[in-house]
Amino acid sequence: MLSTGNGRGQPESGGAMPTLSGWKDLPIELLLRIMSVVGDDRMLIVASGVCTGWRDALGWGLTNLSLSWCQQNMNNLMISLAHKFSKLQVLALRQIIPQLEDSAVEAIANYCHDLRELDLSRSFRLSDRSLYALANGCPWLTRLNISGCSNFSDTALTYLSYHCKNLKCLNLCGCGKAATDRALQAIAHNCSQLQSLNLDDSVIALATGCPHLRSLGLYYCQNITDRAMYSLANSRVKSKRRRRDTERRSSSKEEDGLANLNISQCTALTPPAVQAVCDSFPALHTCPERHSLIISGCLSLTSVHCACALHPHRAGRAMVANHAY
Repeated sequence: MLSTGNGRGQPESGGAMPTLSGWKDLPIELLLRIMSVVGDDRMLIVASGVCTGWRDALGWGLTNLSLSWCQQNMNNLMISLAHKFSKLQVLALRQIIPQLEDSAVEAIANYCHDLRELDLSRSFRLSDRSLYALANGCPWLTRLNISGCSNFSDTALTYLSYHCKNLKCLNLCGCGKAATDRALQAIAHNCSQLQSLNLDDSVIALATGCPHLRSLGLYYCQNITDRAMYSLANSRVKSKRRRRDTERRSSSKEEDGLANLNISQCTALTPPAVQAVCDSFPALHTCPERHSLIISGCLSLTSVHCACALHPHRAGRAMVANHAY
């Protein structure tokens, strides 16, 4: 029995001592507060099995869950929890040893229709069934990490882009069969709010289709060429020209455009192309204090510098405008 008093079974002041007939009568707000302080998702799962009242309360109030601690049987655990926690908005299922299968993702899609953020990284066992299920059941996704999901096809990824148009962050590292030109063109056409994309294939379709792109990871993409870099640079030039009549851009304003670009080990790129991108996006920096243009492993790009280290005269801009490809 839970009670409030002076520790001797007596009320602190006059009147009847408030009592609770059992744990099941713990107020929902207090239960949720306790669980938030505990900060252990394993305890949340245990608590949801205490009684139907707690299960219903946690199912109604829980919006953030991580099962990344689970080293075995994650698939069955997720299937058993999906219907209980139907209000989830953030779900992390990152794995060290691949466990997750399509059946678990389908359970998520069947019950967690409010899901906004999902991490499925290193889910090597998943197939296109999972992407189709997410597309049909979780249309409000804004962040999706499917890095390492090497079985996904570009057809399934294209289908997802048609139904999840609110995507802002998408990690496709290691999705070699999915991140094709066809799929990226679909993403560029359907996901105009995209701000961060991590992939290992073509970027040309993104240059014009995703004007809000802020972060781009192309680590070890040795097939990326100067053409992709010039496409990025020229997309910035065209965007500024469209705004020129309605807005004067301050030289200190860096809120729009690329702010992070990782082209480490992209050994096919040349200094003029990368310098063109750096010149076009003032938020990209090579200086130690604000290092956001990552070019490690590219010895040929050591001459590339941001505006902080360059003379105010930027010849690169003229080169971009006149470059034909």
